[in-house]
Amino acid sequence: MSLRPIKYAQSCKWTCLAVASEGDDGTSDGCDERTLLYRHRKQRGVNIGSWFVLERWITEQPFRCAAPPCQSDLDVARGAHANEILEHHWDSWVSATDFEWLSAMGINTVRIPIGYYHLCGVDPSILRGTDFDGLESIFGGAWSRIVKAIETADRYQIGVLFDLHAAPGKQNQDSHSGTSSPTISFFQMQFNLQLTIRILRILVSSLRSLRFVHRPPLPNVIGVELLNEPKPPYPAALQAWYKNAIEEVRRLDPSLPLFISDCWMPDAYADFVKMLPPTAAPICLDHHLYRCFTSEDVSTAAAQHSASLSNPNAPTPQTFARVASKLEDAGGDLIVGEWSGALNPGSLVGAADERRERAQFIQAQLDLFERHCAGWFFWTYKKEIPGDPGWSFRDAVSTGVFPCRVGLFPVKSIPRDHTEWAERKAISCSCAAARHVSYWAQYPGRYEHWRFEKGYDQGWEDAYYFLTSGAFERGAVSELGLKGIWKKRRVHEHALQAGHSNNLWEYEHGYQQGVEEAAVDFQRAYC
Repeated sequence: MSLRPIKYAQSCKWTCLAVASEGDDGTSDGCDERTLLYRHRKQRGVNIGSWFVLERWITEQPFRCAAPPCQSDLDVARGAHANEILEHHWDSWVSATDFEWLSAMGINTVRIPIGYYHLCGVDPSILRGTDFDGLESIFGGAWSRIVKAIETADRYQIGVLFDLHAAPGKQNQDSHSGTSSPTISFFQMQFNLQLTIRILRILVSSLRSLRFVHRPPLPNVIGVELLNEPKPPYPAALQAWYKNAIEEVRRLDPSLPLFISDCWMPDAYADFVKMLPPTAAPICLDHHLYRCFTSEDVSTAAAQHSASLSNPNAPTPQTFARVASKLEDAGGDLIVGEWSGALNPGSLVGAADERRERAQFIQAQLDLFERHCAGWFFWTYKKEIPGDPGWSFRDAVSTGVFPCRVGLFPVKSIPRDHTEWAERKAISCSCAAARHVSYWAQYPGRYEHWRFEKGYDQGWEDAYYFLTSGAFERGAVSELGLKGIWKKRRVHEHALQAGHSNNLWEYEHGYQQGVEEAAVDFQRAYC
């Protein structure tokens, strides 16, 4: 697998990295411009819960004829009128109007949970020997709806992350893993482990074909999450499976970002990512953050929750900073795949203004994620019965506890010529380099400070490539979000061009500062 620079017409000075590689079918998998932008921009998103993987607390209607205990997809499938109920729900729960509204809000990505049984329309044999055996006629129509969801999202410049929420044998005990049984057999049976990798290959192959075969091509699948909230008997069991799954999927699509759950052990799984073989596309670590379930949550006031997320010296922000740094060094990134504005009622006891407390709690989380993460996804988009600003994004926005827009919305025209900001870049780079030289003058040594300036220049240019791409007409502008893989590749390029050195860290530091300060410059100049 090799890397190659690709030049784009909008500025002869800019280069954008792409993967020059082949999948199992021999098709070149170099990403076009829109695919790169979709996949590597900062992801500000929502989960569309209970669209394909149903959850009764979110939407009641699909369960009206379900078999007891009436809590899972399998219960609905075994009940009366299952085909009619499911297809009506798939066609009505989310529409183009929803995507249009999300785009106007600055939301640029959705995370869509699916079950393995939703892929039986592509290959019915995947249900054999599973809890869903014989239910092809019930779930066979799901795939065409999934493709339509991707098409509609692309129309509004929204990316799609697919999350395997339900695997054969269940990877956790919850009913959103497909069945109402509390038994987890995913890790105990080799059949389940192997079948799930086969299912992921089917999913990735089918999604890949949408880029090369579908007309028009669909560039907006930003990644696949291998497994939602797995609960392995011990970490090595999951990590061994992760390694196999990543290797198998990479053979099909080497450029596709992959997302893995951290099982609420972010440091351990960041270290795991660092040990994986180098890849041309990032491995993103998915952390889920909730503050409403534990006994400690109940006894913590809302204001204390907010303070603990806002204080950079508190445990959670420290963990985020540390884990994000580890992952970027490995060419990966940290995302928060699920979070909410939900607080336990105990946290709001004595609160003078519950709405204000919830708004501050949500803002504290957003600020934390914006500092350290490549993306975040609120759980969930909406509930059937409105009025829950803690869990429903629509309600959170309508009640004012969630900001009316996220991301950068320019109020001035965005130039397409880099000369517009060349002078500002030169001044900013000179100041940053002076600070860099001054700091390291305290520590005598053999430095190559020119590498810092080279890195700063490239980081600024890469950041502005995203910010001024013009590839998307609606919503907020794109920002470089998955920085780990870009930084790693740029350092590699620099080493090849300028020679290897013990001071490559100076290029890396300059690159990171260039990216960060370019975003600040763009916001000041155009937003």
